[in-house]
Amino acid sequence: MSNFIQIGWKYSKPWLFPLAVACIYGLCQLYDPESTARSIKVCKALFTQLGLPICIVLVMMTLINRYLDPATVARFLGSKTGIRGVFLSGLAGIISMGPIYAWYPLFKSLKEKGASTFIIANFIGCRSVKPVLLPVLLAYFGWQFSTVFVLINLFGAMGTAYLVGVVCPNTKVD
Repeated sequence: MSNFIQIGWKYSKPWLFPLAVACIYGLCQLYDPESTARSIKVCKALFTQLGLPICIVLVMMTLINRYLDPATVARFLGSKTGIRGVFLSGLAGIISMGPIYAWYPLFKSLKEKGASTFIIANFIGCRSVKPVLLPVLLAYFGWQFSTVFVLINLFGAMGTAYLVGVVCPNTKVD
């Protein structure tokens, strides 16, 4: 019987917090239904905003772990990739969407497979340039400002990535 309880506890333990939150919402619903409805609406909005990027990263991590071996990652994103690796990481950073912390597990996985610190830092730095926002930037500030701003961001990302690469050379992730 003891073994049965241990197995039950093992599988039910992760559900205690969500169950407690659901109970609190149920109690709040009894006392203040309007505030509870607003709260549930905000939680739903947050979940939909964060859920999609996290799901995309999980799918990407699954695909990377399934189909990419360390030699391939090192060839495209390693310390000896040259200008191709800088270009690929910059482009990936520019087109990436979602909150940056959703990408951290992917970066860790890539680092463990041989990606260089410089390439990962360049990806993170290039995230400040967003193609979907360029028309707004152009409309408010014009071509000259927008071009200089984007170029300085991209070169700044490479400079920052270089410094990160020098200070934190390619070491194993803990």
